[in-house]
Amino acid sequence: MNQNTPLSARPVHAVSHRVQSAAQLRAHGVTAGQTAAQCLPGGPWQQLLPGVYLLRPGPPTPEDRVRGALLYAGRPPAGARRAVPVQPGCGFGEAMVTGLAALALYGFTSAPPVGAPHRIDVLVPRTRRLRSTRFVQVTRAADLPRPQHRLGVPLAPVERALADAVGSLTDASAVRRILTEAVRGGHCEPSSVVRQLNAAKLLGSAHVRDAVEALLVESRATAESGLYETVRVHGLPQPFWNVDLALPGGSFLGGVDAYWPREAVALQLGARSPREEGVVDSADREHLERLGITVVRVTPKQLRDSTARLSVVLRTAMMAAEDREPAAYVVVLPR
Repeated sequence: MNQNTPLSARPVHAVSHRVQSAAQLRAHGVTAGQTAAQCLPGGPWQQLLPGVYLLRPGPPTPEDRVRGALLYAGRPPAGARRAVPVQPGCGFGEAMVTGLAALALYGFTSAPPVGAPHRIDVLVPRTRRLRSTRFVQVTRAADLPRPQHRLGVPLAPVERALADAVGSLTDASAVRRILTEAVRGGHCEPSSVVRQLNAAKLLGSAHVRDAVEALLVESRATAESGLYETVRVHGLPQPFWNVDLALPGGSFLGGVDAYWPREAVALQLGARSPREEGVVDSADREHLERLGITVVRVTPKQLRDSTARLSVVLRTAMMAAEDREPAAYVVVLPR
């Protein structure tokens, strides 16, 4: 056999996908020399990435690019490859798609399509010695999150993919569009987005911080509107809206979004800006409850999912007030 002798069709038909790693091809009986011969100019195969091959001519499809990126990032270290023979399989290891490519696969319309010329970010363990190459950008994490799967493709959770995408963007409007779609589309809660961006140390960037502020303001306005509607539709007593609570001597207890003084029930919406001060935190909540005030905390998602359930929770808390000792007297101040 010389380098121009075509391979037997058997290895090509035996594989499960037209994008294969060198290790997967070896597991199917294709030697490195045969692979190199197939990838000669004018040959039927091509090298997509180092150690990753597209078993047909022509440009790769978006699916080919994603699979190729995962095979490149998911291959085991060289020492492990020598020690343990690789068996046929997905070959992705712990690698998962993140960033803009992951958001596109989640269905975000604000993210460029996977077929666009932008890079594909892949998340791998921090210990991996792997270089970014061609269209693959390697991102490392000390603790990998549990991936979500879409059509067999492992994706970083939306919050992590958002943080990696935002970290690659410098355009404020693009950041705002992506964050807004994440929350409006019900992919994640504003608070979880803020936590992930803060963990990635991205809130120090002015364009990211401004986008987050705008997102939280919009999310809070929507949640407040849902809360007003819940009280009206389900016939709950009208509370004092957006008030501060304090002891008669002036000791500040925290701000709440709604307070029913007769029943000593307070409600806190979880959609505030991280800059906002003076709201009830966990320590304040314990203090209020020691004073006999029941604190109900609700997220925007819970409001979206079921206002009826929230009305039951509030009504139950109000009814329970009749069976307990009277709460301490507190001063209610407008915010």
